[in-house]
Amino acid sequence: MEKKIIECVPNFSEGRDMGIIRQITDVIEEVDGVILLDVDPGKDTNRTVVTFVGTPEAVSEAAFRSVKKASEIIDMSKHHGEHPRMGATDVCPFVPVSGITMEETVSVGHKVAERIGNELGIPVYCYENAARRPERRNLANCRSGEYEGLRKKLSDPEWEPDFGPSQFNERAGATAVGARDFLVAFNVNLNTTSTRCANAIAYDVREKGRPKREGNEVTGKIMRDESGEKAMIPGSLKSVKAIGWYIKEYGFAQISMNLTNISVTPVHIAFDEVCRKADVRGVRVTGSELVGLIPLKSLLDAGRYFLTRQQRSSGVPDDELIRIAIRSMGLNDIHQFKPEEKIIEFVMADKNEHKLINMNLKAFMDETASDSPAPGGGSVSAYVGALGVALGTMVANLSSHKRGWDDRWKEFSDWAEKGKAIQNSLLQMVDEDTRAFNRLMDAFSLPKKSEEEKRLRESAIQDATKNAILVPLQVMETAFPGFELISEMVEKGNPNSISDAGVGALALRSCIRGAFLNVKINASGLNDKDFVTNVIARGEDLESKAVAAEDAILKSINAKIVL
Repeated sequence: MEKKIIECVPNFSEGRDMGIIRQITDVIEEVDGVILLDVDPGKDTNRTVVTFVGTPEAVSEAAFRSVKKASEIIDMSKHHGEHPRMGATDVCPFVPVSGITMEETVSVGHKVAERIGNELGIPVYCYENAARRPERRNLANCRSGEYEGLRKKLSDPEWEPDFGPSQFNERAGATAVGARDFLVAFNVNLNTTSTRCANAIAYDVREKGRPKREGNEVTGKIMRDESGEKAMIPGSLKSVKAIGWYIKEYGFAQISMNLTNISVTPVHIAFDEVCRKADVRGVRVTGSELVGLIPLKSLLDAGRYFLTRQQRSSGVPDDELIRIAIRSMGLNDIHQFKPEEKIIEFVMADKNEHKLINMNLKAFMDETASDSPAPGGGSVSAYVGALGVALGTMVANLSSHKRGWDDRWKEFSDWAEKGKAIQNSLLQMVDEDTRAFNRLMDAFSLPKKSEEEKRLRESAIQDATKNAILVPLQVMETAFPGFELISEMVEKGNPNSISDAGVGALALRSCIRGAFLNVKINASGLNDKDFVTNVIARGEDLESKAVAAEDAILKSINAKIVL
């Protein structure tokens, strides 16, 4: 149920005329589902880096429109700047943020590249993860010769574009479309004003490392390898670029890092490693600074990491994980870290969207009791299931720090993590079920005057009905594994909390049986009887297993309670 979010960071060959830049960003912001995060123009480079995020479909459309607009208003034959470039839109990388794989991101990049080539007549080279030839993975290779050498390059069969014509486009040049991992700009604050100390630590951690020297690491003669190149001592962190500098405004030095692949080196690992290397050199880390935005997963992973270091359960609410991450890395050291402004998914959240899960308990109850047909039994079933699993998660968290059970904290933390994942998914389905119902009602309200309108209406009704069947079925399938958690907590968890686990089992059973009622009533309106037969069989199997699981759990609990 995790929403797919993708980022695009196109670089346009114009950094001085804000009127031109604004025309490009305007077409990006016109696309529904896209949020413009940053516009960074550079006068000397005569280049602007634009960052926007959204759903894959929306970002794809916005990227294409921005490339099209740039080709219309930027004339590369008259362009001059310090930065290497070969086109009006020089590069257009796509970056997976959440709910989407790199493979899917590459597919998005290729489709946009194909549109640019076919519809705009611009030669396109694909680089990094989107590269279709190994030698084109490196952007520098794709851009070699720059705009001035492009005519000759296109005449070479070895440099036939991945998409688009081999003819030289004098005005637009060529564009490189890529797919890369998310880059995080992350600075670590030090209790020193010494740039030399900061640089020494930066060289300790950055992947490139430092030149190997004879004797003193700063003043010693640089050593060479057999080919005459500088011999290097690699740093301790992969996919990290780093430098030390003094920030006059802050009054202290920082390690400024670019984490070029946070799946290889996440922010919390980079932070801890800088702490270790600084300590060796007699320097203390006082906090950190996140430049730009970060995916939610990065901070959740950081929160789990620091809780695990404390041998505490990490199966706690996301808000708590975020709070732990902020405090552990000192992200409030310079400026207040506001999750709603720094986490991509939170920035993208539609503040005007009416979500059931954002209501308080009374408001949700009142909304359910109103004369509106939604939320109905499906949404309530999903919420009851989420509460049931939450009770199992609570028992796991209580057990993880029960006195005398210190050696079992990881066991219960793992169970709490599993429970939290289930309850989060069920919580999202509270709104999903209501959306499914509303979609069905919208289909019934479609016009039906002409035969074509009747046909389209009936097709929409059948599609919406199938979706209204699958959502509560997914609620059943998502909720059922919660019985394993609850059963485990009854047998091995804190014995003082087995009644709570029992209530969780009752709630889960109600969730699954209630969701199945919704499956059946919606299935009655579907024409595809083979589909219905299959779905009902799956639902009946889950319902019978849920009843049996609840019965077994309650028998075990009642046997343990001594009156």
